[in-house]
Amino acid sequence: MPVDVRLPTVLRPAAGGQTTVTAEGATVGEIFEDLVRQHPALRDQVLTNTGELHRHLIVFLNDDDIRYLGKLDAKVGESDTLTLMPAVAGG
Repeated sequence: MPVDVRLPTVLRPAAGGQTTVTAEGATVGEIFEDLVRQHPALRDQVLTNTGELHRHLIVFLNDDDIRYLGKLDAKVGESDTLTLMPAVAGG
């Protein structure tokens, strides 16, 4: 099922400058597979060599951090939105 994926400014050039793209899948992992299939330049920016999310990337499924929903195994629904955000550290 199609899901909107909102991209932060830093990732937009790898997706042709788009702010939001559509990807398909039943889980966050499947969405990411379709996302990098459509926009291969995103691969190294969002996933590690082992297929895990880069630790500098925070992903929200609607308003919830996927780290608390099962990470890449989190289920997605038809009207869901994934929001990718760069992690920020400091104090």
